Amino acid sequence: MRVLGIVGSPRGGGNTETLVDEVLAGAQEAGAKTERITLSALRVEPCRACDACRGMGKCVIDDDMRELITRMESSEVWVLGTPVYWWGPTAQFKAFLDRWYAFDGKREFFHRRVVFVVPSGGGETYADHTAGMLEEIAGYLGMDHRDTILAGGSGRPGSVRNRDELMARARAAGHHAAS
Repeated sequence: MRVLGIVGSPRGGGNTETLVDEVLAGAQEAGAKTERITLSALRVEPCRACDACRGMGKCVIDDDMRELITRMESSEVWVLGTPVYWWGPTAQFKAFLDRWYAFDGKREFFHRRVVFVVPSGGGETYADHTAGMLEEIAGYLGMDHRDTILAGGSGRPGSVRNRDELMARARAAGHHAAS
């Protein structure tokens, strides 16, 4: 079992990265091999809406998304994390999501297990829109949505480390997704 964590936060060592790492730790406890990728370290261009993928069966943009999709295809579980920026995902994460258009309805996503991690500086409801969008996408693509870890009130970098119940829930989500 391979589990891939993808961090959509541009802030290293922040709450998104911390929670994704905790989910991955739970997956490791269940015997999975894990890997984490940070989107801000990659060059993922936004979708151009050229629709070339509809005729060619793949995206024509030559950037790091090609290698990222290869890594995603080799993993049975994805842990996808983004903090909430103005009631939505970060720009890095949204560009990543928009590029999924090239794979709409294809085998890359069908039945893939997924855990979402969505921290926000505001209260729990600040993450509702982002979490809802991710969960709707998972349903549309036929993914096996295992859990969504919401972490409202997590504005300070690393503040989730002090929330034992939240960290335990993230670890349990990783264990469950990899089992």
